[in-house]
Amino acid sequence: MKSYDNFDNSFFIKLICIIAGIALVFVLAISVVGLLTQDKTNLPDDGSAETFFFTEEPPETTTPESEPEETEPADTLPKPPETTSEATESTAPPETEPPAPVITTRLGETEDMGQEYIDSLTFLGDSTTNGLKAYAMLKDGKKTKQVWTGPQAVLSLRDILTKKIIYPANGKEMLISDAAELAKPEYLVITLGVEGVSTLGEADFKEQYTGLVRAVQAASPSTKIILQSIFPVSSDYTSTSKLNNGKIDAANIWVEEIAEETGVRFLNTASVLKGADGTLDPKYDNGGNGINLNDTGFSVVLNYIRTHGYK
Repeated sequence: MKSYDNFDNSFFIKLICIIAGIALVFVLAISVVGLLTQDKTNLPDDGSAETFFFTEEPPETTTPESEPEETEPADTLPKPPETTSEATESTAPPETEPPAPVITTRLGETEDMGQEYIDSLTFLGDSTTNGLKAYAMLKDGKKTKQVWTGPQAVLSLRDILTKKIIYPANGKEMLISDAAELAKPEYLVITLGVEGVSTLGEADFKEQYTGLVRAVQAASPSTKIILQSIFPVSSDYTSTSKLNNGKIDAANIWVEEIAEETGVRFLNTASVLKGADGTLDPKYDNGGNGINLNDTGFSVVLNYIRTHGYK
């Protein structure tokens, strides 16, 4: 009886283990089949495998309905249209340059250039210029070296290139061109013509005067030349038939034309010496022959020169 019991228990235990093993295998088989079936149903329609992205954040998915419009990279965005040179020229303010100084033949009014300016001038002329020395109107008074004139203070425009002056530095006579080459004055104020108006026509007058200016320019190119107008004569001048203010006014036009042609400057000093009737104002007449100035007249001339400086 005891052996039978042992046999029975052992059999049943084995049977149970077999059944449990078969059941476990069956369950496992069903699980595997289920998994395989699920994987196949999850495949995309085209049969390709699903791609996985190993990034920190999953890729953004979009639907056709909400798919945003594609944008170009920043460096390919359309650039603003370039402005053409014509547009720039029309919109940009024009470049401005300082206006060039206007140079006119006739010297206009300036600030007072002072006594230093007067001291830098050399005066070439006849008796109407020699009064500056006679009345001691310039530096060094009657011993001034600023006045160039001929012997006895006479200097006619006729044949002027052969006329000689007393060179004040050594008292010797020499041609004007030679004196200019030797002295090389900074400024040369020429006052000539009152002794040529009565005898020379326009053509001869201009030829003689122009020849003088050209000769000085050749001898001393750096010298600044000023042609001063011929002074008016008084109303009772004794030789009005040969020399009068009408002829002087006409000759002063010639002098200014010569200045323009030769590139020098013109000084209209006669304008401040005339009275209401267009003749020499009596207060400037030296009381002699009606052609020369007194010290008051020369003061007016020098003041006019100072306030109409060469620039």
